[in-house]
Amino acid sequence: MGELSGWFLWFIILWIVFFISMLAIGGFFMFRKFLKRLPKEDGKSVLDWQDYYLEKTRHLWPDEQKVLLEELVKPVPELFRDVARQKIAGKIGELALSEKANEISQDLVVKGYIVATPKRDHKFLIKTLERKQIEVEPYKHLF
Repeated sequence: MGELSGWFLWFIILWIVFFISMLAIGGFFMFRKFLKRLPKEDGKSVLDWQDYYLEKTRHLWPDEQKVLLEELVKPVPELFRDVARQKIAGKIGELALSEKANEISQDLVVKGYIVATPKRDHKFLIKTLERKQIEVEPYKHLF
């Protein structure tokens, strides 16, 4: 057979490192999804509540707010954009139901985006709001 040597040895080592890294990354995301599917004390999981809020508020979304939400999730990689959109829309729906809103407003979209996203995404939100000439000051306490 012969010994492994030279470039082939390095290729095998790099392939093993790459393969283990990809398995670890995939496992991490699968485990996070699994945790979100676990029922909480109330018997519903995080994703069940998200789906509930989406379904209850689906009819409250005017077209201009759907466009604003699409613009806000644009920097998210396309592979994850649907998940991000659902998470943010679910939080917006939760806020709308808690405020007993008759329609999803621009104010609710901005608040829901701030609450549903990590702080690193807020810079993009501020730039987008300034570009659309929407006042940022009323939302400073949420950042």
